[in-house]
Amino acid sequence: MSNSTFPAIRFSDVSRYFGDVKAVDNVSLDILAGEFFTLLGPSGSGKTTCLRLIAGFDQPTSGSIQLHAQEVTGLPPYERDVNTVFQDYALFPHMTVEENIAYGLMIRKVPRPERQKRAAEMLELVRMPGMERRRPSQLSGGQRQRVALARALINRPRVLLLDEPLGALDLKLRQQMQVELKAIQQQVGITFIYVTHDQEEALTMSDRIAVFNQGRVEQVGTPAELYEHPASPFVAGFVGVSNLISGALAAAITGSRETFSIRPEKIRIQPSGSAIPEGFCSVEGHIRDVIYLGMHTRYLVELDGGHDLTVVEQNLDTTSMDVLAARGRRVRLVWNRSHNRPIAARD
Repeated sequence: MSNSTFPAIRFSDVSRYFGDVKAVDNVSLDILAGEFFTLLGPSGSGKTTCLRLIAGFDQPTSGSIQLHAQEVTGLPPYERDVNTVFQDYALFPHMTVEENIAYGLMIRKVPRPERQKRAAEMLELVRMPGMERRRPSQLSGGQRQRVALARALINRPRVLLLDEPLGALDLKLRQQMQVELKAIQQQVGITFIYVTHDQEEALTMSDRIAVFNQGRVEQVGTPAELYEHPASPFVAGFVGVSNLISGALAAAITGSRETFSIRPEKIRIQPSGSAIPEGFCSVEGHIRDVIYLGMHTRYLVELDGGHDLTVVEQNLDTTSMDVLAARGRRVRLVWNRSHNRPIAARD
């Protein structure tokens, strides 16, 4: 992560309305220079609109946007020192890999030897040396993604915008590219602003994350801050899986009706009636459903009184037959009280 405290991008009270729809609703946000920053949220939450506002593809209804302390609100895309990588790659099918990567340099009339040299450097960076003569149709999805990334980086922008660039890849390749993207960002030191609805992707790569919901930013923080200390019910439920407990059930467990969250992996399943360790919370119920997922199992436990809690346990010694046999069993759930996270209701 960059140690810079200097914002590469500053949103000040930015809104973008489409008629009565508030796509972006009074967002203020600083994205630091050299940071891998992710805009995370469900479809329609405003994250892609924010990316388009940074790129200059769209203009805010109100508010201002600064790029490295320069006011860019109203400037066209070509006057902003940013580049964008899209999900569909947008490669030219009739051009070679080298020509695609060097296209921006050709437009700027950079001499051919310099274009070739820098394209070769980019191919080394994205781990595709010797593939400059191939065409996009001869590449895999992951390779096309790397070429699109190299093309965006060759102009050495100060900020790189990535709009769900891994969305078209299969799971295994997507996970591999997450690691590679983060390594490339650290190597080049450019500010990456990444849009995704995939919370695992955001947690894997980001220095910090802004969680969007209905045009507003619910919370900004590091992956660990968002996961361990969600600021709202939405963040608790969207960033990972969380059990939200409130009202009478919360009062029975903690003595207070205030809402709190507990992550599924913090809960342990014990035999019904077993001893409760000091400083632990406890509830009883029966296992209503079991979902075996290979490395771990997800249990849905129906508590006495009707509330459901999700519990996740690693399959260290158990097999699928063992865990599926647990369905219907009466159990006690226990967890350390220190893992309860108070959740403030949002307006």
